[in-house]
Amino acid sequence: MRILALIPARAGSKRLPGKNIRLLGGKPLIVWSIEVAQKFPEICDILVSTDSSEIANIAKEFGGYVPWLRPDFLSTDESTSIDMAIHALDWYEENRGKVDGIMLLQPTSPFRNSKMIEEGIEIFQKKQTSVVSVSKMHTHPSWAFTIRDNLLVPYNNDNGTEQRSQDLEPTYVVNGSFYLSKPEDLKLTRSFFKPNVSPLLIENDIEAIDIDTLLDFQFAEFLLTKNKIYS
Repeated sequence: MRILALIPARAGSKRLPGKNIRLLGGKPLIVWSIEVAQKFPEICDILVSTDSSEIANIAKEFGGYVPWLRPDFLSTDESTSIDMAIHALDWYEENRGKVDGIMLLQPTSPFRNSKMIEEGIEIFQKKQTSVVSVSKMHTHPSWAFTIRDNLLVPYNNDNGTEQRSQDLEPTYVVNGSFYLSKPEDLKLTRSFFKPNVSPLLIENDIEAIDIDTLLDFQFAEFLLTKNKIYS
């Protein structure tokens, strides 16, 4: 099996400037994703899609494959991760051969471990569907509200607010750590969630961390100091 690992690393980040190469545990954030992907023989290349020469050079230094800089039209705030993924996939299959799967690994999820990726690949091989990592929601959507005319209004009309939280059906949220799909499905549906998707359940909250703000980053640094991270 040939799987292309794709790491998106756009330079622009308004909430946390330079986050993809900010040092975490003594190495750039993006390197955490490159290093864990290097452990799998099924992964034929670790392609880094970036619009930054600085990010590209760091990725290459640590074993990432950066054959080009991402075009400007795929590097705006309006461009989507699907557009970016299909651009990279089309180029790779045209120039380096067909692949059986495309795996998206966001650099903002540094604490995914090799066991998680191994399980995701196994599910993909067995189910032959897309695989997306999810975590159990700590706040059930049936307990969510919106505000209308300065009044709290239940977001769902399922009487969930009248039930005990332990009696509600478990719900899950996509944590952004792992996506794996067949190339033909991604190109046809332009989604990692169609036509079918299998869950990769991440029960360890640390593995599901997604760094988006300075507070997220500081929390990740704190976890490292407490030796809570395992590969």
